Amino acid sequence: MKTIHTSKNAPAPIGPYSVAVSANGMLYTSGQIGLNKDGILVSGGIKEETKQVLENLKTILEENNSSLGHIVKTTVFLKDINDFAAMNEVYGEYLMTSKPARSTVQVAKLPKDALIMIDAIAYKV
Repeated sequence: MKTIHTSKNAPAPIGPYSVAVSANGMLYTSGQIGLNKDGILVSGGIKEETKQVLENLKTILEENNSSLGHIVKTTVFLKDINDFAAMNEVYGEYLMTSKPARSTVQVAKLPKDALIMIDAIAYKV
């Protein structure tokens, strides 16, 4: 059985999907872009967007009985693979200790012209 989850402190979905869904003790987040709580894309570049994405994921996970440390897999979507090193620098600040499995791909375009999107799979506590 699956359970649909929401978040009071992360941006609302911009389409017909759930912030996260859990099943069998696992929590699957939808892809997060660098939107602040008001739904506005942060400015400044890849590092600022990556930080906002990870803060959004942290909020969603913590509000739903998980945490960044419980992530087992992420997928990173980059508008420009040349941003890999800068993204990785910020990503490491949040996930260096837990080091989940990860895939990173370059994509042609992301919602709201974002530079990055990350989704996560984590176990619940």
